[in-house]
Amino acid sequence: MLHARQDGVYGLAILAKNYGERFVKPCRRRVGIGTDKLPQATRSASSAGGIMIVRNFLQWVRSAPAAERGDATRALARAYFYSDLGPDDRAAAEGALIMLLDDPSPLVRAELARALAFSADAPPAVILGLANDQPEVASWVIEHSPLLLDADLVDAVATREAQIQEAIANRADLPCSVSAAIAEVGSAACLVLVENQRASIAAFSLDRIVARFGHLAAIREAMLLRDDLPASTRQALVAKLSQTLAGFVAAREWLKQEQAQRVAREACEKATITLAAAYPECEIRPLIRHLRESGQLNAGLVLRALLSGNVDMFIEALAELSEMPLARVSALVYDNGNAGLRAVLQAAGLAASTYPAFREAVEVLREGGFDPGGATRLKRRMVERVLTRCADDPGRRYGAPADAASPVCRRGGARGGTDVLRRSARRRHRPKLRARGGIASR
Repeated sequence: MLHARQDGVYGLAILAKNYGERFVKPCRRRVGIGTDKLPQATRSASSAGGIMIVRNFLQWVRSAPAAERGDATRALARAYFYSDLGPDDRAAAEGALIMLLDDPSPLVRAELARALAFSADAPPAVILGLANDQPEVASWVIEHSPLLLDADLVDAVATREAQIQEAIANRADLPCSVSAAIAEVGSAACLVLVENQRASIAAFSLDRIVARFGHLAAIREAMLLRDDLPASTRQALVAKLSQTLAGFVAAREWLKQEQAQRVAREACEKATITLAAAYPECEIRPLIRHLRESGQLNAGLVLRALLSGNVDMFIEALAELSEMPLARVSALVYDNGNAGLRAVLQAAGLAASTYPAFREAVEVLREGGFDPGGATRLKRRMVERVLTRCADDPGRRYGAPADAASPVCRRGGARGGTDVLRRSARRRHRPKLRARGGIASR
């Protein structure tokens, strides 16, 4: 048991049997007398007593059991934060905390880390020392301490263990710079980062995580739950999923490799069109740019977008491929005649054999427009005319060879048209519901 004298303004006491008490306890003051009214000798004696207590404490911890040292360390940390310490007493207590960094027991150092991690008033030297300790100790400070700078966290991501990276990824209000470092070199920490809704993650960091771990179901599920996910990143996840499924089906030998890749590609294109329709217009151009950079923006996808009624995506795709202003492309598409449309398609680098399909679809667009009541009917008319044109005139009108049967037009029109016709047939043959919710008899 360790005792301290109670004379002076501050009486200091550490009780070995009760470590929950404050390490430094103020004694009762006489009413009307402040510390500035006390004699200098009294204040000096009190300060000397506090320093002596710290020395006795450090001597005691050298031989005390680890569990008792941990309790005493926690009490010392509370005293540092909450007791009314003078400058000398505070310096002595801080010195004791620094000395505890060299305690041989990880239990003691972990108690010190838990006691100091959440406070902005903790001694910076102690926080830095704990941050460089073994992962079981450092993770408390790394995850919660507000004293660590962004540069410290970035260095820790680059040099420390996976457990430390996960602790950093779980910090509240994590800045984009640290998130970018985790996305670049982290492994399991990337999943923790994506699940951390309080972390700020730049779009390019999300794309990097998709490129590295998009084939993992846990990463895809966690990213799809984020509200701030851009359309381009969400489409990249869809592409990763289609590739993963195609590889799985081919590995099981349920389909041939080429057939599995084709089915997955068609499903990805369909999902891309649906995704573009669900996002606002400001997200369409970044999505189109991503599709072009990843090699997915082809004539079949552009035709599918047009046949599905997504005219905004169709015009944005032509503007991106032709590198022409959006307003200019829109004017040429809606202008009567075919010269402007042909010029845009040529500038976009699309094959001449695809022109008939685009021409017929755009003519239907010019004739009817996309009013809300007739959207489904217009898309069906568009599909029928495109399929008829692809069968009758594969491109000779636009200078294509006579034997160019335009497989792109056939596949694109058939794929996009099949979806439209299937939905139309389902609505036409769907059982009608009675007013009370029952199904009408046929």
